[in-house]
Amino acid sequence: MPSVAVFGASGFAGALAADLLWRHPSFELVTVTSRSDSGRRLDDLYPRYRVPLILEEPDVDAQAGVDAAIVAYPHAASAGLVAALRKRGVRVVDLSADFRLRDLGVYAEHYGQHPEPSLIQEAVYGLTELRREEIAGADLVANPGCFPTAALLALAPLARAGLIGDVVIDAKTGVSGAGRAATETTHFCSVDENVVAYKVGTHRHTPEIDQELSLMGSSAGPITFVPHLVPLDQGELVSCYVRGTEDVGADLGEIYAKAYAQEPFIEIAQTPPGVRDVRDTNICRISVHRDQRSGLIVVFAAIDNLWKGTSSQAVANLNLMFGLPEGEGIS
Repeated sequence: MPSVAVFGASGFAGALAADLLWRHPSFELVTVTSRSDSGRRLDDLYPRYRVPLILEEPDVDAQAGVDAAIVAYPHAASAGLVAALRKRGVRVVDLSADFRLRDLGVYAEHYGQHPEPSLIQEAVYGLTELRREEIAGADLVANPGCFPTAALLALAPLARAGLIGDVVIDAKTGVSGAGRAATETTHFCSVDENVVAYKVGTHRHTPEIDQELSLMGSSAGPITFVPHLVPLDQGELVSCYVRGTEDVGADLGEIYAKAYAQEPFIEIAQTPPGVRDVRDTNICRISVHRDQRSGLIVVFAAIDNLWKGTSSQAVANLNLMFGLPEGEGIS
C-alpha cells in the first residue's frame, strides 16, 4: 500500500485530503503536518473527519520516507517543500499555484519571483478529465485552482471546437474558498445576506484559465473573469457567456454529450445546476444553453470548491499516478 503524507493538513483543503486518504482503500495515510496546530490530533481540530493522527511540525528529513505527498501550502511557500520532496523521490500533488503557470513572467506578474523555476517543466497540470494520460505518468502534478476547474470544464468542448470568440465568466463561491484563516471579507457579519464581487480584473486564476484555453486551441483573447463571494460554506457556480467565433449552428447539447460521454465525474444537465447538486462530491455538473435573442452561448458549471475544486481532484490525480482506478476513495 503506497504511503502518503499531507503537508498543511490543518487548512480546509489539507484536512479534507487527509480525510479522503485516511478512508482510502489503497493508500496509507501516515503523516499529517501543520505549523500552527502541531501537537493536536486532526480529529480534535476537525471532528467531522475523524482522522486520529497527530499533526506534526513539518520536517522533510523525517517525513520524506513516503511514496507520495499532497502539499496544501500557499503559493511560494509550497515550491521549496515540493522541491525538497522531489529530490527525495517523493511523488507530489501540489495544491498551490506554484506549478500551474508555464510562463515565469506571468507567474511573477501575479505571484512574485518563482522560488523553484527548474521544476516548472516537470509539472503536469492536473485537470483530471483533460490531462488524464499525462497525469498517469507524472511525478509532480499541479492541482488546478477551483475556479479554473469549473470554468475550463465548462468551456473545454467549445474551446476544442474553436468556437470561442470571447468569453465572460461570472463566478460565485462559498467562503471556504478563502481558506481557514478568518479575514474581514469572510467574516460572518460581512458575508451573511450579502453578495459581493472581488478582485475584479486582478484575480490570480485568470491567467490560468487563459493559458489552458489557449492550449486547447482557443483563439479567444484574454477572458473577463469576475468572482463573487456568496453566503455559503462550500460550493461554486460559474456562468460563462460566450460569443462564438461564428454563427454557431451546431447542436450544443450534442457537442457536450459527446465530449463528456465517458467521464464518470461530469454530468450534463438540461437545466442550470445548483451547488447543492454536487456538494461533497467529485462531480462537475454542466448545462449549456443558447440565448436566441443575443446569440450568446451560456454555459453553467457547478462544483464543490473543496472537493472537485481541490481535494478530491487531488486524490483522483494521485490515483492515476499510482495506476489505481480514478474514482477510488472519492466515489
